[in-house]
Amino acid sequence: MASKEFDIPELQDHIDIPPVMPGTMAHLKSYVAGPQFQTPLGFPGELVDNWQEKAIDKMGELLGKYRSLQVFLDSCVKCGACTDKCHYYLGTQDPKNMPVARQDLLRKVYRRYFTFAGKYFPKLVGATDLTKDVLDDWYSYFHQCSQCRRCSVFCPYGIDTAEISMAAREIMDSIGVGQKYCNEIIGKVFKIGNNLGLPGNAIENTLEGLEEDVYDDTGIKVKFPLNKPGCEILLVTPSADFFAEPHIDGLIGYAKVFHEAGVSWTMSSKASEAANFGMFIGSYENMRRISMRIREAALELGVKRIVFGECGHAWRVAYSFLNTLAGPWDFLDPKYPVPQHICEFTYDLVQQGKLQFDKSKNDDRVITFHDSCNVARASRMGDM
Repeated sequence: MASKEFDIPELQDHIDIPPVMPGTMAHLKSYVAGPQFQTPLGFPGELVDNWQEKAIDKMGELLGKYRSLQVFLDSCVKCGACTDKCHYYLGTQDPKNMPVARQDLLRKVYRRYFTFAGKYFPKLVGATDLTKDVLDDWYSYFHQCSQCRRCSVFCPYGIDTAEISMAAREIMDSIGVGQKYCNEIIGKVFKIGNNLGLPGNAIENTLEGLEEDVYDDTGIKVKFPLNKPGCEILLVTPSADFFAEPHIDGLIGYAKVFHEAGVSWTMSSKASEAANFGMFIGSYENMRRISMRIREAALELGVKRIVFGECGHAWRVAYSFLNTLAGPWDFLDPKYPVPQHICEFTYDLVQQGKLQFDKSKNDDRVITFHDSCNVARASRMGDM
């Protein structure tokens, strides 16, 4: 058995909570998206003239669409259970990175325009007008939330800070203040098919090279099919798996599992991206547009099931939203879940005895499970 070559830190009874340092991250702002990244997503190219009115209207629209949003904004009692659970606060010491304080940036504006007390007695209930300074705080701090939802685990009311962050980002996009990184990436998906902007011929050449690499390494001809109709499985994997290390090792592993299981499978150049950055900007419409590419590819190729490669937030969107965003999936084989994660697929093969392992090959490894925010906490993979 392998011996550990590292020391495990002693678990303390209480975490060291850093002292509050107001404003330490107020200067941090993501690059604002230009018109070329806003308009393909259906958003204004720059801050609109009547932005306060548009923002309040959009907030009202979201409150009408998502009952949970109003519940989260109304139910916080400031108990403080979430304050030291956010890694952004622990790392920056900025009190506005406490989940409750970040929520309050939106909650104060909500109270001002959507509650009786806020309209007539704003100072009594901490209600605030939507000013440019408030908008700047929104842009800075709501983009310092990774939507991991760790705070929600400890909230006695189950308030989902991620949903509040998503709403704030969608409001900002709708008035022309979007984040360049996410919006540029989504535009690449609509134009080319994946986050990295890899065209189909580049993916094809990459897969051919992987076939050669696996054969040189193992002496086994493992195929990496692309756009092959009539296969049983459509594999949808993040585009980083075609390009970067160690991600590409994951794609090689998927192919080996499919090969050993004897199933027919393919990837699609149209749906060459599992990741869905629509979640990061809080736009369900853009989440839907990205998800529809998977549906269209599955129909065109005539597959029977869909398997997702490893990507935390890609799986979270697939697990939580795919059926409502791009369903119904009644053209797929009902014997299998829609969607299915590659870990679930592999685990099922192991349980059936279809995959055999020489455990001594990995005897040098000491492995621990990270309670990942998306695969475990958000989509219950550990319950498998």
